[in-house]
Amino acid sequence: MATAFSPKGMHQRAREALLASNWWAAAIRGVIAILIGSFAILAPAVTLIALVMIFAAYSLVDGVFAIVLAIRGARKHERWGWLAFNGVVSIIAATVAILFPGPTIVAFAILFAVWAIVTGSASVAAGLSLGKSHGRWWLIAGGVITMLFGVWAIFDLGLGMLALSYLFGFQALFAGFTLLALAYHLRERKAEEAADSTANFDAKAPREAHHG
Repeated sequence: MATAFSPKGMHQRAREALLASNWWAAAIRGVIAILIGSFAILAPAVTLIALVMIFAAYSLVDGVFAIVLAIRGARKHERWGWLAFNGVVSIIAATVAILFPGPTIVAFAILFAVWAIVTGSASVAAGLSLGKSHGRWWLIAGGVITMLFGVWAIFDLGLGMLALSYLFGFQALFAGFTLLALAYHLRERKAEEAADSTANFDAKAPREAHHG
């Protein structure tokens, strides 16, 4: 069992502090997911090509921000393998959708399902490595919801264009709201850590002055 002062415990605290300082990345991912999900729901009569492009834009942006967060962690010697994996899978899915924009509805349903299951699993794995105070359950919830939509799509490949648009739209909406909730918790945690750091500095300064 890792304690707060063991190497493992200190490593986890450093990783959580890094994620908290980058709360804005989760917020941007959430806002974009909500906007795209709302469009897919409010304009369900879009053509298949348009829906594929919407999905490509969503997964591309989501993947880029996941990788940005992972890279920022790597620069501080923190490992965010699951976030990086999530980002790579999202970018690959977006690339496939852009390069092959004319698939059948069944092919797009499979692409969406595989993307949702893989990235949802990666989000759950990333969430399990977080502490409760950093909103781990929101990241896990978002991953589980995404996985469920993926399972739904893969077990019901006969979905029509309208149903598939709604399925994708609601997945993006739910994922967006969980990301915004995660960003809120991370921002609150960052504020608490900043307050603790200031309090520790103020308490340390008189002692150093006295010894001086």
